[in-house]
Amino acid sequence: MIPLPMQEPDPSNPMGIFSKPVFTSGKKRELPAGLWTKCPGCAEIIHNLEIERNDRICPKCEHHFALTARDRIELLVDEGSFTEHDAKLVSVDTLKFTGQASYTDRLKKYQKATGQLDAVITGIGGIAGKRVSIAVMDFGFLAATMGSVVGEKITRAIERATAQRLPVIIVSASGGARMYEGMLSLMQMAKTCGALARHSDARLPYISVLTDPTTAGVMASYASVGDVIIAEPKCMIGFAGPRVIRETTHQELPPGFQTAEFCVEHGLVDMIVHRKKMKETLAGLLTYLAPAAA
Repeated sequence: MIPLPMQEPDPSNPMGIFSKPVFTSGKKRELPAGLWTKCPGCAEIIHNLEIERNDRICPKCEHHFALTARDRIELLVDEGSFTEHDAKLVSVDTLKFTGQASYTDRLKKYQKATGQLDAVITGIGGIAGKRVSIAVMDFGFLAATMGSVVGEKITRAIERATAQRLPVIIVSASGGARMYEGMLSLMQMAKTCGALARHSDARLPYISVLTDPTTAGVMASYASVGDVIIAEPKCMIGFAGPRVIRETTHQELPPGFQTAEFCVEHGLVDMIVHRKKMKETLAGLLTYLAPAAA
């Protein structure tokens, strides 16, 4: 004889004639860690392998997940054409920052986790056969905050492009200036923009690509001064966060505020480009902006 499942009492139906039985196994089933991801765009549970095979784009709603800097370079640059520069530059704890963990400890943690020494990779490579100086930020390294090394590597990438008369492409993703370096971090805003001004004076193009999220000191400096500014779909773009702005201005923010779509509508961004079409779009822009670059 098979025992009937237990039924929950229903105050509106004391006899329990039409009550729905509740089946319980007594065990909580959990998904294995590291195999599945819940998409923040559509809330679907998707196998990580499926996301990776689709260039880290949700196959259901096309939400763009974060890419590592090296994966981004592989996606954009012609195979075998990339030469990395300034790979051994390492940040130092000049201010002797202390807290729950020292700045040095944090750097070591992220260096181990990402296999990189800091939050940006720079070098020269080809896009559809055209040589470019490219810098790609990696949000996985300390939220891609801009410290002295990030600013120095990007500045050198720009100056190298100016000297060799190459276009510059910077792919940004950042939480802003790196607080552990204080004023030394904020100085990088002026330094990078100064290098871009000289690059512009040489009549050479700069394409800025914004990914999710691009905020604060990075957005207030080199990310927002491109000759052409491209954004990935639905990425967050802005200076301060929505909560800070709301509490400061005491006003309700418009729908879609600080999204790529909002920025295109209001003229801050020139175009939104799907990740799978990014290389093709960059190649077309380079053909128009730098036809002599080879």
